[in-house]
Amino acid sequence: MVFYALLENYMATLRDIKRRIVGVKNTQQITKAMKMVSAARLRRAQENIINARPYSRKIAEVLSNLLSIEKNLVNPLFEKREVKKVAIVIVTSDRGLCGAFNMNVIREAELTIKSNFAEMNEAGNVLLYCAGKKGVDYFSKRNYKIEGSYPGIFSNLDFSFASKLVADLKEKFINKEVDEVLIVYNAFKSVVQQELKVTKFLPVQTIEQKYEPNSKQIEYIYEPDKATIINSLVPRHLNAQMWTSLLDSYAAELGARMTAMDMATENAKDLIRSLQIKYNKERQAAITTEILEIVSGANALKNA
Repeated sequence: MVFYALLENYMATLRDIKRRIVGVKNTQQITKAMKMVSAARLRRAQENIINARPYSRKIAEVLSNLLSIEKNLVNPLFEKREVKKVAIVIVTSDRGLCGAFNMNVIREAELTIKSNFAEMNEAGNVLLYCAGKKGVDYFSKRNYKIEGSYPGIFSNLDFSFASKLVADLKEKFINKEVDEVLIVYNAFKSVVQQELKVTKFLPVQTIEQKYEPNSKQIEYIYEPDKATIINSLVPRHLNAQMWTSLLDSYAAELGARMTAMDMATENAKDLIRSLQIKYNKERQAAITTEILEIVSGANALKNA
């Protein structure tokens, strides 16, 4: 009877281990498929961000060059004033399973608010624009004022969304409803690396011009005039900056998900290996128990 009980326990354990192995293998197939899907999407997203960056960078350079020459420009988007109200655009993903991608952005946004705008936040003067479902879900359940909620945008990311968001932020800045606008997002560096960024969006920031020593600066003739060209370039510059931030975040998300799913697939492989070893040990123990039972039965018959 003791042998039968032991044998039944071994068999039950073997069935449980086998079910676990099958379950882990199914999970491994899913993570492997998700890695392949992310890799395919990443190639296109990487091309988009690589193509968008030179345009955004060149507009910023031309604008900075013009601003260094034109000293008497009057444009409300360049106005620097005391910060009493601030808007923060927080770019996360719509889906999870991408490691610490979302929490890194969320933590950085919270740290920025607590470090620089704690009193403003308590007074309701920190307005959040959450692009991506994960950011919307997190900040809507906490003590933050959500001015703009944009879940699901990355399923069909379009330039029109960036331009509409920029138009809303410009209007609030010009009407002095906010005095500063920041963007918090992950910038794409490589498949395995993202760079967390907090950039000032408004008032418009210029980039420092770098010239080679002893190089001659070319003097351009502007038509109609510098001020008109600058005022025309500013909206393009802001749209390009916002669009590049969204593309950067999306490419970084896919890279993070691809890396996370690759690690999950490898972990599943290791787990299957350890479960298989355990299964073999239990199976061997069951066989040994069965042999002992046969031998004991044979001895009992022999002595009867």
